[in-house]
Amino acid sequence: MFSKSKINEPGPKATETPAPTPAPAEKTDFKAPVTKAKPPASVLSSDLHVEGNIRTTGDVQVEGTVDGDIRAHLLTVGETATIKGEVVADDVVINGRIVGRVRGLKVRLTSSARVEGDIIHKTIAIESGAHFEGSVQRQDDPLSTAGAKRITGPDSNA
Repeated sequence: MFSKSKINEPGPKATETPAPTPAPAEKTDFKAPVTKAKPPASVLSSDLHVEGNIRTTGDVQVEGTVDGDIRAHLLTVGETATIKGEVVADDVVINGRIVGRVRGLKVRLTSSARVEGDIIHKTIAIESGAHFEGSVQRQDDPLSTAGAKRITGPDSNA
């Protein structure tokens, strides 16, 4: 009763020439870059006591005690943590205690922070309730050691 007509179907017309098929692409050794997932932060638990310096390009979360300097990308100091030494990081979030200099692009002292030492920063945030004893200095490049003065002893003019 009904039959399908080819009138409405798309297809090459008699006057059209079919589109040329593209030549196969040349083989190359190019591979799309594989994006690596950011590794999780290294955690120093509350029962850990470290004597010595820590250096990483990654993130560190300290919950224990560190007697030494720390250099990292992001440093999170937990409420139970105590660091005695210099801290240098792009981002520093302090919930615990630091005795020593803090240098960071972004430094944040939460309400439970206790800092005894100078802070050299590009941006800083200090929450109400944080305890801070020292000086605060803004620098465009706080991570460079050129702008930081080191007090070495009683002969220094501090």
